[in-house]
Amino acid sequence: MKRYFSIIFFTFCIFNSSNAQGLLGPKQEIFTRQDSLRGSITKERAWWDVKYYHLDVKVNPEDSTITGSNTVKYQVLQEYNTMQIDLQNPMMIYKVIQDGVALKYKREGNVFFIELTAPQKIGSTKELTVFYGGKPKVAINPPWDGGITWKKDSNGNPFIASSCQGLGASVWWPNKDHMYDEAESMLISVNVPKGLMDVSNGRLLSTKQLKDGTKTYNWYVSNPINNYGVNLNIGDYVSFSEKYKGEKGNLDCTYYVLRENLDKAKIQFKEVPRMLKAFEKWFGPYPFYEDSYKLVEAPYLGMEHQSSVTYGNDFQNGYRGRDLSGTGWGLKFDFIIIHESGHEWFANNITCKDIADMWIHESFTNYSESLFLEYYYGKEAGYTYLRGIRKKIINDKPIIGKYDVNNEGSGDMYYKGSNMLHTLRQIVNEDEKWRTILRGLNSTFYHQTVTTKQIEAYLSQQVGTDLNPFFNQYLRDSRIPTLEYFFKDNQLGYRWTNCVPGFNMPVKVTLNGTGELLKPKTEWNTIPSKNENSKLEIDPNFYVAGFNITE
Repeated sequence: MKRYFSIIFFTFCIFNSSNAQGLLGPKQEIFTRQDSLRGSITKERAWWDVKYYHLDVKVNPEDSTITGSNTVKYQVLQEYNTMQIDLQNPMMIYKVIQDGVALKYKREGNVFFIELTAPQKIGSTKELTVFYGGKPKVAINPPWDGGITWKKDSNGNPFIASSCQGLGASVWWPNKDHMYDEAESMLISVNVPKGLMDVSNGRLLSTKQLKDGTKTYNWYVSNPINNYGVNLNIGDYVSFSEKYKGEKGNLDCTYYVLRENLDKAKIQFKEVPRMLKAFEKWFGPYPFYEDSYKLVEAPYLGMEHQSSVTYGNDFQNGYRGRDLSGTGWGLKFDFIIIHESGHEWFANNITCKDIADMWIHESFTNYSESLFLEYYYGKEAGYTYLRGIRKKIINDKPIIGKYDVNNEGSGDMYYKGSNMLHTLRQIVNEDEKWRTILRGLNSTFYHQTVTTKQIEAYLSQQVGTDLNPFFNQYLRDSRIPTLEYFFKDNQLGYRWTNCVPGFNMPVKVTLNGTGELLKPKTEWNTIPSKNENSKLEIDPNFYVAGFNITE
């Protein structure tokens, strides 16, 4: 049989999808005991449930040190006497106190095992205080390289911030550094030199001026918060505020920027109420009305710190002035304001238990960019943007990483993940139902940590079909599913190939100018067609490829 291939729809990166998994097999990643201690629910973590943290620290810009304590309030789930607290090198724990007694502990890499002497009775609530300090890792390329950024503004004032997604909050403060268990509330006390201000999560409860000229800012978070979402931002800040009339009433919005950027911020941050209006429509109420919404200038690009979103996009639209989609639509919004704020719903409200499932954060939030465009500029604007960012998909490895070793999957969790959701929307084929599903995710899993399986089960139930093959293809495999077809003897033959076993996603096509819904499987199927000169076009909003096979 002679074959030739006509590519009717491509993803801009189909280059060698069959080889995306590697002809020589996937590269084997090697994980250590430290990876397991960081990424798994060890027995030293499993027996206790964190309820509350009081992080009380002093930040000294002169020698780049952080010293202080973290009081950990927890509930005993099982009787056990060894507690795992994480704190990464070169930071040190100096002392641990419970019930007035100094406890023994031993260090293993980035983990401290604390030996408790008091009875740990099931159901009881206990607390201990960890005293620590040192020079935390400096973030070389934040926010991708985690740690603390120590910079100065144009007037020579210290400009300091934390960013630690992936690497972990234990890079600068001691905690139970696993996303499955969130503190239900938190007090963050940050002492800074004279003339500086700290902005952290939640609401500012109080400030205290000390005799040495320093000042302590006390911030209270009344909602559950993931560890990497906890932040400190220190600078010569000025602020302005407004109230957004949202679905749950008045939302306090406060903006903190360097003194020199106040005028620019008052113009650029008008994007915030536009963002809130669009996202409350699509996803439901902003999840942290009690803790307010803050946008805080930072000395790096930005991060999704809960109720304290950090911003460093130079007060311009796009991604540092660039359109990631190449369509023009990416310059219609400030990427950092929209993307990082979108994480308030997907990452901070709904948080994955294991970082291997980080797609739950990034796929939905990358997708939120197109929904913002759709809200203000129409459906085709959002659709065009999504198709445009496909050129950034790599198809190097599965989107889901390895569990229990603090391992993220492919960076395709952004652009491929959003196009996976866009494809799912085409299957749902009802705009209002799709919006109801997105809002339902945020209400069903409100302030919860979740697994991929939970999200899959919810979506399958709401869509009304078993989506397991769909997610196996897009999350657990790196290939692009391909609709292979031919015209012969007034018949159209078609099937899915380059896919996982059992892949059976329906797909919209235009056949000889008429819209059709095909339901291919991995086995050949045929339907009548006019003649061998027939033409088939796949709906470009499906993230698939197509090959025309002609004898």
